[in-house]
Amino acid sequence: MAAPHPAPDLLDAAVQVRQAARDAPRTGFRQVLTALSGVLEYDHASLTRWDPHRRRHTTLAGTYPDHATAYIENRLHHDPVFAVLHSPAQGGLWLTDMPAHLLDTSPGFTDVLRPLGIAGGVAQCLFTAEGRYAGMLNISTRHPRRAPDTARAAVTLLTESLAAALAPAPPPHTPAAAPAVPGAATRPPGPLSPRERQVLAELAAGRTNRQIAQRLHITPRTVGTHIEHILAKLDVPNRAAAAARAAAWGITPAP
Repeated sequence: MAAPHPAPDLLDAAVQVRQAARDAPRTGFRQVLTALSGVLEYDHASLTRWDPHRRRHTTLAGTYPDHATAYIENRLHHDPVFAVLHSPAQGGLWLTDMPAHLLDTSPGFTDVLRPLGIAGGVAQCLFTAEGRYAGMLNISTRHPRRAPDTARAAVTLLTESLAAALAPAPPPHTPAAAPAVPGAATRPPGPLSPRERQVLAELAAGRTNRQIAQRLHITPRTVGTHIEHILAKLDVPNRAAAAARAAAWGITPAP
């Protein structure tokens, strides 16, 4: 296994990644992956953007074989490992740190990575500073890094820059010239169905899926489905973020 990059070289490479990420909307994302190879040598890598409406990832740049790319785009978000990854507090999952029992439940590892001879790397969900899920960075190597090192720290520090490149911040809101309609600010966006608005209101009250089901006379499974749709439509990472959004709108459940 190659020795870690000297710290000055690695820091310079990290700066180049950050600059490539800033330029990516103009120059493309392939340059980001090229710069990343100076931080962490890899055999395969990809940057994917999450499409909340189509419920899939879209590859912006990648070197994985076609079948692996198809898995990342269409099936990875159903992989048991993704449920662990998809939290702003989790950070990346390095392959050498993952418990064997979790790897054994992951089709992404058993059916895709293992046949490619992958023994190391990281899967990193990317969240913007506002908490929006932007997409994923996947890096795979045939030579695992078995101990924490400066390259790992550099990848972690770069995630916010990568997320910002994948999901640019929306333009500042410009207040409408017309007088506000009473109550308009408390209404969630139009894409939410009436039932989803009810479930969002119950989330804002801090109720569990079972409690929501009892109050709305539906099953907990149906509640879970509504919550998945709400997270996708509001483009937030978890139910706590959805509840915070509802609280900001002043949404409260019916008595």
